[in-house]
Amino acid sequence: MQIPKTFDNLIDTANTHQLYKKLIHQLNKDFLYANIDLKFDENISPDNMKKELHRTVYDLIEKRFADYLNLLYVIDVSEEKIKQLKENDSFRLSEKVTFLILLREWQKVWFKKQYSQK
Repeated sequence: MQIPKTFDNLIDTANTHQLYKKLIHQLNKDFLYANIDLKFDENISPDNMKKELHRTVYDLIEKRFADYLNLLYVIDVSEEKIKQLKENDSFRLSEKVTFLILLREWQKVWFKKQYSQK
């Protein structure tokens, strides 16, 4: 699996493998498990999904940090990758964390597809 390096690359790869809707479903499932009130419509555009996810992550960092940490745990975002982010600005930090969340969710749906075909 080639790991996407940018949001656009991630979305292009998801669309190429016909996994964008599964990515949305995985996000919805993990947000539900983390008890965070966010549910994406499966037909949401990638840009709107990114904006909404970014806004939510930013709000969690600013106002509900324990819920933010719980979300990262539920999604299984690497603690090491979070520690590597060197941002003092919450907005920019939330932007980078949003991508890490999407990347981890993408890995989950990609692996499920790969191993369900065998």
